Amino acid sequence: MPKAGRESSGSSPGDRRKPFLDANVLFTAAHNPEGKCAFVIELGRKGHWDAFTCTLAVEEARRNLAVKFPDSVERLTTLLRSIEVLGTVFSGRDCPVALPPKDAPILVTALSAKCTHLLTGDWRHFGEFMNRPRLTAGVIIQTVSEFLADL
Repeated sequence: MPKAGRESSGSSPGDRRKPFLDANVLFTAAHNPEGKCAFVIELGRKGHWDAFTCTLAVEEARRNLAVKFPDSVERLTTLLRSIEVLGTVFSGRDCPVALPPKDAPILVTALSAKCTHLLTGDWRHFGEFMNRPRLTAGVIIQTVSEFLADL
């Protein structure tokens, strides 16, 4: 039974998850190696799922780390060894929901890779679409905390 306020994803507990990590998840994992974002990447490294991201998200995370926490840039590079980095899809498929131009390629790339989840902390742009896969062509947009709570 889905949790209150959430749509059913239609997946069963045995389905293999394919999380797509937004830039803020990568940034947080690199800056806070003991946190939940780093834990999601570590579970992927251990074979619980295949984690994905795209070049656009990596560039944004790297740029923000270089400004705010330059000592964490090397950790990001290490973390990326456990994540499949995809080329960003800027065209060829319309975004199913209205997102700013910098965020639409994130969702479109996650969809094109057939990811089950898009993990983000960007409530401002993705908030109204979180846990509403019927609006987002089947991908479940969640925070890392929600994703881990649903395991």
